[in-house]
Amino acid sequence: MDPVLKEIYSLVLPAAPYVLAAYGILWIGLFGYVTVVLRRLGKIEAELRIVEEALARRA
Repeated sequence: MDPVLKEIYSLVLPAAPYVLAAYGILWIGLFGYVTVVLRRLGKIEAELRIVEEALARRA
């Protein structure tokens, strides 16, 4: 193996678990955020449906 590549790999590979953990945390956070937003959107749609029904009864 090329000595330059060997030195680069020796510097990069020890950090790989931290990089993978950071990406994992990022994806879990993104998934959680999307889940919360979709739940709130569902609640807002339900409330909007109730308001529309109330307006339809009034008219």
